[in-house]
Amino acid sequence: MRTQEPRSSSSCAACKFMKRRCTLHCLFAPYFRADEPKKFAKVHKVFGASNVTKILNEVPEPQRQDAVNSLVFEAEERLKDPVYGCIGAIASLQDKMFQLEHDLAVAKARLARYSNKTSYASCSTTSPFSMLDGEFDMTSFDVFVVDQGCGLTNEFRQHPFP
Repeated sequence: MRTQEPRSSSSCAACKFMKRRCTLHCLFAPYFRADEPKKFAKVHKVFGASNVTKILNEVPEPQRQDAVNSLVFEAEERLKDPVYGCIGAIASLQDKMFQLEHDLAVAKARLARYSNKTSYASCSTTSPFSMLDGEFDMTSFDVFVVDQGCGLTNEFRQHPFP
């Protein structure tokens, strides 16, 4: 639970922005500090002070900081992209996730192909890099398969990523 820290005599960013006197029990003061004026300006531009007040009054006090962080993020995204706002950011992250999942599937397929082509019957004390033949490219993602006697299990070969 967030406790109210004692404030200096200066007004919070919200009260400064709205040019009003900041009271001791100001709803905005714990979340919009005086040294972060742009934070409230963005939220005010997108949502308005009245709506932010209503939102903060409806949210339980322990969750207000999270609500303010969410409002700030949503306001910043809406100002960056007025049409899509947060949805644009979410869609971009989803596209990135799908691309990474595809890359992971490709890497697993390559791993399966290489592990089927290559098996080493015994452990050696030499570096795995010395076991490379001309078939492997050192700049790409390669996995060296060693038999189970060396301490590596089949699960390692099947699931190289946690």
